[in-house]
Amino acid sequence: MSDHISGPRALAVPAADITDLYAFASPERPGHLALVLNTLPFAQPSDSFSDGLIYRFRIRPLAALSTGPFVPFALSDDEFVVDFVFAAPTPTGLGGGVVQDGSCRIPSGETVPFRVGVDCEAPGVRVFAGVRWDPFIMDAPAAVKTIETEVLAFRDRSSIFLDGKNVLSIVVELDSARLLGGVEQVAVIGETLTRGKLMVRMERTGRPEVKNLLLAPKPFDPVNQDLEIRDLYNSEDAFCLGETYKGAYRARLNANLRFWDGLDGKADWPDLENGAHPLTELVLADFLAVDLTRPYVEHGSFLEIELAGREGRSHQTCGGRSLNDDVMDTLFTLWVNGGNGPRIRDGVDQASVPATTVFPYLAALNPDPPRRPVLH
Repeated sequence: MSDHISGPRALAVPAADITDLYAFASPERPGHLALVLNTLPFAQPSDSFSDGLIYRFRIRPLAALSTGPFVPFALSDDEFVVDFVFAAPTPTGLGGGVVQDGSCRIPSGETVPFRVGVDCEAPGVRVFAGVRWDPFIMDAPAAVKTIETEVLAFRDRSSIFLDGKNVLSIVVELDSARLLGGVEQVAVIGETLTRGKLMVRMERTGRPEVKNLLLAPKPFDPVNQDLEIRDLYNSEDAFCLGETYKGAYRARLNANLRFWDGLDGKADWPDLENGAHPLTELVLADFLAVDLTRPYVEHGSFLEIELAGREGRSHQTCGGRSLNDDVMDTLFTLWVNGGNGPRIRDGVDQASVPATTVFPYLAALNPDPPRRPVLH
């Protein structure tokens, strides 16, 4: 499920579990970068953010590097960081209710205080944090069945797994000219980290389904079939992978990308001369690429910048990932046929309650959501 429950540690510490990351050019304010980090799968309306975590966005400028079969971008060493932290909830004294306060530290070093559930605006920034409807769009059981049976299990019409789920959502919108040095193209990742003297990265997220559909499956990996690799991957700095486990990540990605490619009975992604899958290095560059000079679009911007760069053409949209974009069909089509055949659909094309184009963008919470299932 996108990045829901993406490893043993996420299962053990749901508060730190990132379910999705979104980054896009603001549909309301040109030149503003909108960022969304969703956490805590199956959140209930009364749930609160952890006061033991830092919820972090990291942003780096991008530069064009090359075209061809690898990553078409170079990352700057410059970095802009946005941190959210929360106080413990306090009772309101009214019917057992609680309130929770938080603060957002923006790239200028200033801190913006806010209250959970209430929009807040300061010079160059808008922030929101609260329980929201999970905008995830995917038939997750069919994807799992596809891996188990090695046959595409998608139906023409399907449904979202446990639809009506809530998440704890953090939304921030930044004025690039004021807070990001006017940078035009950026790479974005989201993280949760422990808060205190010993800071530990609990999870990090860039693109959807890297961990659960490309790193989790073990049977096709000829090198590390017994290795649960996702917690190692979550611990890494997404902008600077360590050398220790790169070989393990590449072996797993090469194997699983070949699996997806073979589901239509033909190889649309022949191996490179070194035996690697052509998409492996792009997957390892696990961030969302956004161009603030290009327009926001509701559908079709996901991976548009990356694929245009690989193909040596100019991209047309802001890229990144918007809330209503059916990105899983884009990924399945890329993995299975490389765009050389029909669109691979999982049977779910939109959320039952779509997001909006008005800050804070996500749909209001479901007052009676499904409960968290028992998972092992």
